[in-house]
Amino acid sequence: MRRFSLPQRCLFMHIGLTPWDFQDRSAKSLVRQAEIGESLGYQSFWLPESHFTPNAIPDPLMLLAAVAGATERIRLGTTSYLLPMRNPLLAAEQVAVLDQLSVGRVLLGVGRGYASATLRAFDVAPKEKRERFEANLQTMLRAWSGTPLSVDGAADAIALDPLPAQRPHPPIWVAAFGPKALAQAGRLGLPYLASPMETLADLGSNLALHGQAAAAAGHGEIEVRPIMRCVFVGRRRREIEAVRTRLSEAGRPRQGDGAAVDDWALVGDRSYVAAKLAEYREGLRPTHLVATRLRIGGIEQQRLLESITDFMALF
Repeated sequence: MRRFSLPQRCLFMHIGLTPWDFQDRSAKSLVRQAEIGESLGYQSFWLPESHFTPNAIPDPLMLLAAVAGATERIRLGTTSYLLPMRNPLLAAEQVAVLDQLSVGRVLLGVGRGYASATLRAFDVAPKEKRERFEANLQTMLRAWSGTPLSVDGAADAIALDPLPAQRPHPPIWVAAFGPKALAQAGRLGLPYLASPMETLADLGSNLALHGQAAAAAGHGEIEVRPIMRCVFVGRRRREIEAVRTRLSEAGRPRQGDGAAVDDWALVGDRSYVAAKLAEYREGLRPTHLVATRLRIGGIEQQRLLESITDFMALF
């Protein structure tokens, strides 16, 4: 079989993926998908967090714990672990436990949440989510340092145990969408985890804004540049066109502005996807790319499996 390769400058990119099948929500199904990803050479396996929606994932760490016991190398990532809605010390403990359980394989993508109803359900005023996010993150970082903490002025300090296997803590990336969130991530000196709904032009603008905020806060260049992309590698023209049509009709998640599919998704045969990846690499210099599942139906599970196999063959 012919192997389609990216230019040499793209070969070092870290490649991750999200599950492609959520019809079966058992641990067996999730573990099987992670094992397949690991066997194909994917370097990370990612889960989002969501609440009160069909197929919600309210506790991604719990699901990743199941994956940890069945895999050896693949890293375990959250695309948006929502900090404002959590007790920061409990969150710090839970992340540390997963990092110990997986022997240091956690990649922690953190976020604020965007749905007002969800935030209010957890007693968070939407206008306070950024402040809560930052305060909780700082508490978690102090807890992970191992330094005893005084809580609410209590005389007896407490210290976290266990601490994360990765010291001082797992890598932290910030999922961000709007200018305020991008500026906050840059000011904190943390990498910006780009969502799969941003167009190529949006990604360039967002990375520039994030970099400017980081520089203004006195941080050096943030070299980690992770992006997420909706990916489908097809083998037949008719199939590819059908996927493009369905994606175009569905529109970008939460956007609906009529952006062309090629502006925000990677859909095509291997030659086409390889060329688009080179374009991303040249324009954005990403260090990590996470292939996300398509948000449409009508594709057989076997074809989705073949797609992730063909995608990884490009590297």
